[in-house]
Formats: sequence, structure tokens, C-alpha cells
Amino acid sequence: MKPPYSNNIFAQIPEQIPEELFECILKQDNIVIERIVSNGHISPVGQWYDQAKDEWVILLQGKATLLFEKDQNLISLAAGDYLLIPAHTRHRVEWTQPDFNTVWLTIHL
Repeated sequence: MKPPYSNNIFAQIPEQIPEELFECILKQDNIVIERIVSNGHISPVGQWYDQAKDEWVILLQGKATLLFEKDQNLISLAAGDYLLIPAHTRHRVEWTQPDFNTVWLTIHL
């Protein structure tokens, strides 16, 4: 990919998403930017994300709820909400809006 490069974050989303959709938008040096699309998807029972890098996430569309293992804190997100998840903070997706595409943008750094 050579600059300038243009695309739309809401483009090319399949009509049917049997599993949560993870797409790498950019990977360069120590930064990875992903688009994630959920449609009623949640983390599998007993699965916790435990990433080696900090993750900054913004919800661009839809609604979701994250659960953090350490304090069992639930955080509800709506379009425009963002947060920083420090490295090795175990968390999972407890809920995403059913029958509607929830679009996340994540930056791992």
C-alpha cells in the first residue's frame, strides 16, 4: 500500500457475518490498526483477551459491553465511546447489538 490510499471504514462489510470479522487496516512498526465488525457476537465462554500491547478502541457504530476480569467491571459502549485497555488487562466482549453491525476501530501499540 502506497500513499495516498483511501477507503471507507463502513465499506465492504458482508451481509452475513457468521463470526466476528477482524480486518487489519494497517500494520507498521509497533502499530496495528484493525476494523472489527460484530453483529450479536460475544467472546466465547471462558475466553479472555490478554494482549501483549496496549489497545485503544473506539466504537464507531452500534453498541457493546466489555467485561474486565480483575474487578468484574462492565463497561457499556455506544457510538463515539473510546477507551484505552492497558497491556495484559484481561477482558472479553459480553454483548454486542444483535441484528445490527457494531463497528470497532482498534489500535494496538
